[in-house]
Amino acid sequence: MKVNQDIKSTIDPTKVQAHQRKGSTTSFQQTVSSEKQKLQESQLQQLLKDLTAQGEKVARFRSFQDLAKYKRMVRQFMDEAVQNGLSLEQSRSWSMNGDNRNLTLIKQVDEHLIQLTDDLLDEQKSTIDILDVIGEIKGLLLNLQV
Repeated sequence: MKVNQDIKSTIDPTKVQAHQRKGSTTSFQQTVSSEKQKLQESQLQQLLKDLTAQGEKVARFRSFQDLAKYKRMVRQFMDEAVQNGLSLEQSRSWSMNGDNRNLTLIKQVDEHLIQLTDDLLDEQKSTIDILDVIGEIKGLLLNLQV
C-alpha cells in the first residue's frame, strides 16, 4: 500500500471561522455589557447631580412646584437604580419587646420625602432644617446606588 504525500489534510473552514467568531462574540458581549454599565452609572450620577440642584432650589424658593419636581426626580432615580440591577436590601430588626420589623431603604426615602413636604408647609422651619432633610434623602439615595 502506497501512501500518497500529495493528499493534503483539509480542515473545514466553517469550523475554523465558527471558533473564531465564538471567541470574538464573547469579548464583544463583555465589551457591550461593560459599556452599558458605565453608561448606567454615568446616567445615575447625572440624575443625582440634577437632584442635588433641585433640592437646593426647593430649599431656596420653597415652592410646591419645585417640591413636586424634586419628588418626581427622586422617584425617577429610584426607578432607574432598581431597573438597572441595583437590588434593594431588606433587613430584619428585633426590638427589646421581641417585635419583628422589616426595613427597606425605599420606605425610609418615602418617609423623608413626607417630612420634607411637612417642613416646607411649616413656614417656621429654617432653610437649614430643609437642607438637612434633603441631605438625608441624598445620603439614602447614595446608599441605594452603592
